[in-house]
Amino acid sequence: MTVDLPIPSAVSPLAETPAASCGSCTLHNAANLKRLGLHVDGCDAVVALAGNPNTGKSTVFNALTGLRQHVGNWPGTTVSRAEGGFSLGGSAYKVVDLPGTYSLLSNSRDEDVARDFLLFGDPDVTVVVVDATRLERNLNLVLQVLQVTGRVVVALNLMDEARRHGIEVDVRHLSRELGVPVVPMAARRGEGVPELLGRIADMTSGETRVRPRRQQALAPVVARAVDELAGQLSAEFPGLANARWVALRLLEGDAGTERAVRDGSLGDLARQQTARIAS
Repeated sequence: MTVDLPIPSAVSPLAETPAASCGSCTLHNAANLKRLGLHVDGCDAVVALAGNPNTGKSTVFNALTGLRQHVGNWPGTTVSRAEGGFSLGGSAYKVVDLPGTYSLLSNSRDEDVARDFLLFGDPDVTVVVVDATRLERNLNLVLQVLQVTGRVVVALNLMDEARRHGIEVDVRHLSRELGVPVVPMAARRGEGVPELLGRIADMTSGETRVRPRRQQALAPVVARAVDELAGQLSAEFPGLANARWVALRLLEGDAGTERAVRDGSLGDLARQQTARIAS
């Protein structure tokens, strides 16, 4: 069921459709986003929305975009994609609702799409929506996303359901352990939406400092192989921030990651990451 939520007074949906163009896109990652089929003209930042199925991700998307959205398919697939937008503080934000997925380990086409967008689209912010009543299960995806990007905000949704079941979440402790902001929400009631918007804006402006948790227990022989391959990737693609994660995907035989190495997408991403740091 879709709930039409009011947009906070400081936020207004974008008037133009995703296909509109004003020729003023300032995104650092515009080329890769366009390669992935996303229209980014007129945007100042792109927000990816990720999460397990049944976490209320679509409700969060509707709350951010005010139901002014465009639905289509990801290029070359039958996987649906929803795009929307909002403006805040004079900046225009594009929101992309990624397929609901339990992991980024390429066990399905939906997971391929989500993984490729996060890694090769290099969104400015990734909001991972989690179910407060099933937090342990949902944190698997959060930890995997943190291996790809540190520009993450966790939307701790369904807090009303958690309260109804007597579940308490120490939000401050969770944020400290993950190293990224955590926003408690009940999106269908509109709770936490202004706070989420504020965190997104702070992340894109650089006001939020993050220390994402990036721990991965590997067998010694695997760890050595990952280190060696990550070193080769860093030498070949200077500036690649997540070389170890890419190395692990290559060792697992991930076809999408292998393709990115061959067609140069990985090199483009590394150059953009280097430019982001320099600026």
